[in-house]
Amino acid sequence: MIVITGATGHLGNVLVRKLVSMNKKVRAVVLPGEDVASLEGLEVEKVEGDVRLPDSLRKAFEGADIVYHCAGIISILPGQQKQLYQVNVLGTRNVVNLCLELKIKRLVYTSSIHALSEPAPGIVFDESREFNPENVLGEYSKSKTLGTLEVLGGIEKGLDAVILCPSGIIGPYDYRVSEMGKLIVDFAKGKVKASVSGAYDFVDVRDVAEGLILAYEKGKKGEYYILSGQQISVGQLLEFLGEINGIKAPWLKIPKQVARAAGFFNALYCNLMKLKPLFTPFSIDVLASNSLVSCQKARDELGYSPRSIYESIKDAVRWFKQEGII
Repeated sequence: MIVITGATGHLGNVLVRKLVSMNKKVRAVVLPGEDVASLEGLEVEKVEGDVRLPDSLRKAFEGADIVYHCAGIISILPGQQKQLYQVNVLGTRNVVNLCLELKIKRLVYTSSIHALSEPAPGIVFDESREFNPENVLGEYSKSKTLGTLEVLGGIEKGLDAVILCPSGIIGPYDYRVSEMGKLIVDFAKGKVKASVSGAYDFVDVRDVAEGLILAYEKGKKGEYYILSGQQISVGQLLEFLGEINGIKAPWLKIPKQVARAAGFFNALYCNLMKLKPLFTPFSIDVLASNSLVSCQKARDELGYSPRSIYESIKDAVRWFKQEGII
């Protein structure tokens, strides 16, 4: 039996789809009262559980051979420290402890590229980087670093676990409309009026799901692997979205410092109105950070092979249109 936490999320539901297509028995951990539309029509057992409440996970984990821990909060909003810590750190601690107690054969943990200490500009971002919570960008990154350290602590106690660090996830089956999904949707609706300088590495959600499965099959105990895709500038991304949608990409480019200041007030407004912001100071800083990422270790040891980012963007746009979101 395979157990997946965060099964209704973007990565989680795609992982469920992949495993079900392989005729695997899958048990999805879902929050009480959670919308499970992303799992509709899939042959999967659903069990209620919350990573913050270890006793609620016991029923879901019992009898499992493998646990894919995908549950986590991805937030670019300020003021989310408490929730990030409860889910990404304490929640991961609960998963690790339960896996040790129930003698789960292998835990596959989804960390993040942001959990690793960022190298200086021009230096390749690879697995030589360390997990240091004092040397990462923002509260989200810190929470993922601390969560990863919980897994590494479990490994020291005998847990068989492998850690995956994906870059920016993009692609179809984005039911809750992620930050990147929002950019795609807003662009198609003509809401993106300007660009900013910077670039980032994006990876297809289907490739990350495949990487998780490969990590279970081939990953070495205690190792961590970067699952990256392709670096693309904001300008290139908007130009390509323009081609797909038949919309001219915005010509106006806002300087980083101006965009960062605007992002601060945008984040405050969205927090107040309970909206999802298109950008925040953190997202602007990320675009200016080092995104020269290598997935060579995953290629060599797991057989990981990411597709073109342009294929991912096309498929994401097509899926959003099929779902009537754009």
